[in-house]
Amino acid sequence: MDTLKQTPLQGEHERLLARLSPFGGWLMPLQYDGILAEHRWCRESAALFDTCHMGQFFFRGELAATGIERLFSFRLDTIPLGRCRYGFLLNEQGGIVDDLTVYRLADDQLLVVVNAGPEERDFAVIQGALAGAARIEDRTGRSGKLDLQGPRSREILLQYFGEEIEKIPFFGFRRLTLLGSEAVVSRTGYTGELGYEIYCDNERIVELWRLLLADERVRPAGLGARDLLRLEMGYSLYGSDLDETTTPLEAGLERFVDFSRDFVGREALLRQQSGGLQRAKAAFRLDSRRSPRHGYGIFRHGEQAGTVTSGAFSPMLGCGIGMGYVTPAAAAIATSLQVGQEGLVLEATVVELPFYRDGSLRK
Repeated sequence: MDTLKQTPLQGEHERLLARLSPFGGWLMPLQYDGILAEHRWCRESAALFDTCHMGQFFFRGELAATGIERLFSFRLDTIPLGRCRYGFLLNEQGGIVDDLTVYRLADDQLLVVVNAGPEERDFAVIQGALAGAARIEDRTGRSGKLDLQGPRSREILLQYFGEEIEKIPFFGFRRLTLLGSEAVVSRTGYTGELGYEIYCDNERIVELWRLLLADERVRPAGLGARDLLRLEMGYSLYGSDLDETTTPLEAGLERFVDFSRDFVGREALLRQQSGGLQRAKAAFRLDSRRSPRHGYGIFRHGEQAGTVTSGAFSPMLGCGIGMGYVTPAAAAIATSLQVGQEGLVLEATVVELPFYRDGSLRK
């Protein structure tokens, strides 16, 4: 535990008696009042998450001349100023090195936000491939980040930071002055609810955290609630549902791949596309309240078809839900499956994503 990195909010988590846990090389709050209570508050009001552990890279340079366009599964030059785009950093085999979001700050400036854990590898991959007069700076741990998520998040930020909040479109952002310091506020998140991600200097992050938590509509939430919220939406988690041996095609995320231009891993994906998948991600819903666990087997007609990568009890659906990789035949919607291990057998049915459809995401 002594070797884990800590966010600037470590003292705040301890003051709130958070249960702390290792995550991606960081010591992070798993829960405060309880995972289910925090999950419910996010769905009904507004939850505040410490996400300072996320990797942040600042790039400056001409996109076409530096080679950075070729590193991502999507085009950078077509991202409008003030908007952001989700996609992948791939290896030559088409495997997902990381999933990430890129913000277009200016014609020649990008903010690349990546997952905690693989951020050092991500930075090395990007830095090593750049050419020309490109500059990339790793600001991980030096620039803070908070996520305010939930159906009341907009009204809260409007009250504190003004009408510019109202103008931020889905997957858009504004550069605003918060507490006397420049910040980037984006309408993005990982919960399926209306929400905002706020990037600002570490010197202001504790003050902002306290300001928002002083509002009775806001409560802190940890990684446990965050994981449950994202699973109900069917969002993949890097390290569980995505990794370097998994391609976007297998993960059902090909809509975030632009095949009209060259990028690392393109040829491998085209070969996989023409040759057919050997496995595919399936989302399933249990016939009971039991939780399917990571590593459980997935069976069809008595034969193992795959393995669970994410699973939990869904408070919003009142049953167990999960995702995993199976043979393509077992991934068809409405297919009956069995999930379990060592004598435990849970009946399940393959369903379309998202599991939960009543969130305020695009409110």
